[in-house]
Parts: sequence; structure tokens; C-alpha cells
Amino acid sequence: MDLFEQHRQTRLAQEAPLAARMRPRTLQEYIGQDDILGPGRLLRRAIQADQLSSLLFYGPPGTGKTTLAQVIANTTKAHFTELNAVLAGVKDLRSAISAAQERRGQQGQKTILFVDEVHRFNKAQQDALLPWVENGTVTLIGATTENPYFEVNKALVSRSRVFQLKPLRETDLRKIAHQAIQDPQRGYGQQAVTLAPNALEHLVNVANGDARALLNALELAVKTTPVTDEQIYISLEIAEESIQQRAVLYDKEGDAHFDTISALIKSIRGSDPDAALYWLARMVYAGENPGYIFRRLVILAGEDVGLAVPEAMGVVNSCAQAFERVGMPEGRYPLAQAVLYLATCPKSNSAMGFFDALKAVERQREAEIPNPLRDPNRDAKAFGHGQGYLYPHAYRDHWVAQQYLPDSLQGQIFYQPSNQGYEAAIAETVARRREAQLAAELSQPFFPAPGLDSSQERWLQRTLGSASEQVRQICDRIYQILAPQPHHVLLDLKGGILTWEGLRQVPTGGVYARVTKGQHHQTMEQQARALQPLVKPVLIQTDLAKLPTALAAEAYPQQFDGIVGYGALSDSQHIDQLLTQLATYLSPTGSLVLAERIPARTVRIYSLLPPDSPSQELGQRLRQIEDSLYGQPDSWDIPQLTEWIASAGLEADVSLWEVPGQLAVTPSLKQRWLAPDSQYMQYLSHRLTKEEVERIRQALARQLNSQATIPWHTSLALVSARLRDADETAHRAPPGNC
Repeated sequence: MDLFEQHRQTRLAQEAPLAARMRPRTLQEYIGQDDILGPGRLLRRAIQADQLSSLLFYGPPGTGKTTLAQVIANTTKAHFTELNAVLAGVKDLRSAISAAQERRGQQGQKTILFVDEVHRFNKAQQDALLPWVENGTVTLIGATTENPYFEVNKALVSRSRVFQLKPLRETDLRKIAHQAIQDPQRGYGQQAVTLAPNALEHLVNVANGDARALLNALELAVKTTPVTDEQIYISLEIAEESIQQRAVLYDKEGDAHFDTISALIKSIRGSDPDAALYWLARMVYAGENPGYIFRRLVILAGEDVGLAVPEAMGVVNSCAQAFERVGMPEGRYPLAQAVLYLATCPKSNSAMGFFDALKAVERQREAEIPNPLRDPNRDAKAFGHGQGYLYPHAYRDHWVAQQYLPDSLQGQIFYQPSNQGYEAAIAETVARRREAQLAAELSQPFFPAPGLDSSQERWLQRTLGSASEQVRQICDRIYQILAPQPHHVLLDLKGGILTWEGLRQVPTGGVYARVTKGQHHQTMEQQARALQPLVKPVLIQTDLAKLPTALAAEAYPQQFDGIVGYGALSDSQHIDQLLTQLATYLSPTGSLVLAERIPARTVRIYSLLPPDSPSQELGQRLRQIEDSLYGQPDSWDIPQLTEWIASAGLEADVSLWEVPGQLAVTPSLKQRWLAPDSQYMQYLSHRLTKEEVERIRQALARQLNSQATIPWHTSLALVSARLRDADETAHRAPPGNC
């Protein structure tokens, strides 16, 4: 770079708009997007470690996509090349790739290729990028305002990690305005600018989450305000002139169009008339075609209201016709009326039964039409078509039980009436007629299918499958209660299925899992081998009692958005102390969700025996002895657990969940229960005579040998807890910045 070029670039930097001058240069200067850049988040760790894979930044204008790419450029040791898809072509891409190949071959340096507005590249240009991203010649960082899953080559998306940047919060915009006023080098720190509080609030409100709009308005206000007493005072009036109208993000063919109509439909489906009117107003304000809105309302009347209010379709059609007669702006009345009517209607989606029927048609062989239903006008004499048909009008109530479905679909239910509106009145009638038709069908002789395999091996396979389904059910229930956001950071107290499900639930956050030494740690490591390093769970190898020390010793997050566990409390001898410690790890809005087996409610082995086996007197003593085993101090129940949670400063909902299941009678189970040296038999031998223990053992052996599986429900304490003052902490207003 010669002297003249350096001088030109210096002048350009000084004369650049305020929004360009104030671009953050480091992660510490970057404001906002804590969901993806907060402490412990995946993207922040990747930038700090300089281990970036290909990335796609997606979000509305002014949210910091290009700025984040510049921060990466200032942080990485790789060479940073920047292209704008609006101006660049295939020739520019080839030149950048060629330089990256040469740089890698001669200097061993990686290249990061940043493509702004990457969705503007056509298919050929995006295809030209693909092989070089695939073989690692360049690491792609793309920025786009359009949904990359629709606008970017699917092959590129599959090789990239997508991060969604959202409109900045008001607190972030205040910080940005404060930073611009105070910065002496890039902002107005040397000009004594004073921004009235109400002027700041107006700029922040109308900027609508767009930092560029905020800074452009602030710059215009400063440049057009005269200096008075060596001060530039920006009042509310000046701020209103600088940024007069909120820019509504709405593209009739883009994401905002589809997202807003989706919000309207979901609000109507959810029977929220206030939200429905708001989203309708957003669309009308942005200039959406009312005809399109009416088309979607007609669909909703059939899909979500249906037979709960059969006249809903007619009302919406009438409103649409009224709109065509009067036009805008008065046509907004019938438009609003249609939305309000649908939002306040009872709801039923029973029409979705059609799609279940469609799946049955696609999935099964084409079934023959039952002979009584065939047309008798052509082939009645030759083939007997129509014979056996019962004419409903000839019977009382104009109905008679007979077969209408093909033989292979008898008993199949497609239509499920709701209990809303009109359908509530017909639901019982439909159910009764189905029962009558089924009874008529079952009156025919029934023979079981031959060749049914009922061997013990098949029983065991079914039982094992049922057990895995039970664990899956518990895992799903925990995450249903937790409802984590994609950017959340989670801690699994007992690494396992919750860890892997957590990775799917928080793709841009992080999962930390406590594992014990030995086989547990090795198993988790082996399962994580197929994952990329930055996506793997962070395994904390420690006992539960030493978890605080392990968290403090390493650079682990000290607060988590969610803490989960299944059977974790059983690893602790001091549950009350553990819960108190866990409360300190929760973020102000975090949640602790646990599923814990209740020791006091463990299924008793004596319950497997008949009442008088081995004898009434000995059976009574056996029950007393085994119950005393579960009456020990460590055999807690829900009331005690609730007290521990409350003393830990947590506000919790603790409920009993009985999970039904079956236990396979395997040789190992018999050995564990019936062997003379088993813990169970040893426990009995200390309280009963040798002969009495033998009688119990033989009675249990007879019972177990007669069954392949036994009922064995699991009693779980389902805990959902938050910090007691979480709501106050979460809603505490931050101090003003200007």
C-alpha cells in the first residue's frame, strides 16, 4: 500500500457514516445477540478458540451480521477475504479460491471467505463455492437477510452451521447510543452531545431493533442541531424529525411475509383475538394483499374451526364478498370481523382425519369395495353387485349397522369429533354407532392367526423394547417441562440420554454433563466420537459431591439455563446440601428439572406372591420385614423432597409420576433375588429362620418360573424448580445509559 492509498483509506474511515465508524472490533465491544454469543455459547467458544467451521449468519438488517464477521476477521489467525454477492461474480470467486489455494500451499495459512448477502448469488455461483468449502480450501462465512434454508444451496447449508441473529433489544440499543455519544475517537465524545431521555427512548423505539437505523438517526440529529453554549442538545422534537416512522420488516415474498401470516393463523387457532388483531394490523400496515389474507382465513375455517361451527366457512366467504364490494379503507371492517369471528369460535381440526385416510390409501394395497356397496345398476345380475345392502332410510332413525369400510380396514378410525360446539352434540352419536358396527362385525366367528411365536425370547425382546421406550418417555417429559431455547447452556447431572437429547435441543448453546470415572466416562466419550469437537458435550469427570470443585477448577459456566437429571439424587448421600448447591448454578431465569425414583415407593417383591403364599402368617411377617427395609432414613418420599427443595431457596412443583412397565424374568433376575447369597435373601435371613427363608424362596421361584414378565411400575418424583425470586430478578429494569 503506497502513501496515497493509505491517506485515501484514512480519509474514508474518518468520513464514513457513524454506523460504519462504530462497528465493534472485538467480542468485548460487541453488543447484543447474547443468545448466540453469551458466555459458554458455542459460537463464542469457536471464535475464541479460532476453530471456526463454515457459518451462515441469518437475520434482519442492522442486527450485526457483517459486524460479527469483522470481529472474526480481527480475531482469527486465518486470512480473511471479503466479497459482496451483489457485486461479485464467478470470476471474483475463482480469484479468491485461487489465492486461498496458493496461500495454503506456500504459507500453510487457512482462508476465511466472508460473503455478504450470500443469498444474492445465483445457483451457479453457489455451486462454484461448494467443492472448495467441501475440501476445506476456504471456510465460508455467509450473511443473509433471507432464510438460508430456502434461499441458499441446500448442500452449502448442510455443510454450515446456521446462527439466527434477532432484532436487538432496547437495552442493547441504549448501550449502542451511549457508546456512540461517549467514544472520543469514532463517535461524538469530543463534541459534548447531550441526548434527552425521552429523545433516546423515541430513537430506540422507532429503530425497531436495528442498530444501523438508530445510529443513522443519531448522526442526522447531531449534524443538524446547532451548537448552543458549546453543547449539542438533542430534544424529543429533533429526534422525531430524525427518525419519523418505524420501518416495518416485511417482504411479500420473504420470511417476514410467511412468518407474519403464520403468527396470525396460530393466534386465531389459539383463540387469542387480541394477538390476531395485532398480526392482522401488521400485515395491513405493511401493504399485504387482503385477498391473500382472506384465502388463508377460508383455509383456517375448514382446518381449525371445521364442524365445531359449520357456518364459519360461510361467514368468512360473506366477509370476503363484502370486502370486494366496498374496497379499502372501509373494507378493513369485514376483514377484522372475519378474524375476530374465527378467533372466538370453538375449534376443531377433525377434518384432518381426511389426511389419515389418505395415508391409509397410500400405504396399503387397494382394498376391494365391499359387495353391498357396489353399484347394482350395471352388474347386479351377473356378479350380484349391491346384494346385501341395507337401505338406511328404511330403518328407525334412518340408520342401520353395516360394513362400509373394506375388510382390511374394519375398525379403523379416521374422524375424531371434538368436544367443541356443534361437534360436541354429535360426538356421542358417532361413538355409539361405531360401537354398534363393531359389535355387528364381532358377532362373526373369530379365529386367531396361526404361527404366533410366544417363546420366552420374544417376550424378552418385547420387554427390553418397552424398557427403552420408558426411558425415552421420561427423557421427553423432562425436556417438555424444561422447554429450552436453542441458545441455552445445560448441565446434565448424570450424563446419558439427557445429554444427547440436550445436544439436539440447544444446537447453538452448549451441554455439560457430569460423568463418573471408568466405564461411564469411556462410554460417553465413545458415543461422542462422531461429533465435531465444538458440538460435543463437555464431560465433567467427577463425583457429584465434588461437582462444585470441578466447576470452579475449569473454565465451565458458573450458571446454567437448565439443569436436568434422571436418577441423579441417588448418587448423593446429602440430597438437601446438593439441592442448595444446585440452586447456585441456576441463572436467574433457569430451571431445574429432575426425574427421581422414590425409594420409599419401590415395588415390593412380596407383592408378586399370592396372598396366602407361602402362608398367611409368614406372608404377613414378610411384608413387615420388607416394608421396614424401605423405611430407612435414606428412603425419602415426596414430602421430604419438597422440604429439601424449599430450604434450598427454590420454588418447585413436585408431582408423583407412576410410569407403568414390565420386568423381564431373566436368569440374572432370579439369581439376584433368589440366590442364597443375594442381598434380599441375606436381609431376610437376619430376621427369619433358615426354614422360613427357604419357604419364601421356593414360593418366589414358583411364581417367577410361571411368568415371562411381571408388572413393575416405576414411581418417579417429577421436579420442576426455579429460584424463588427468579421473576423479580428477570424483570428488574436495567439502569439507563444516557
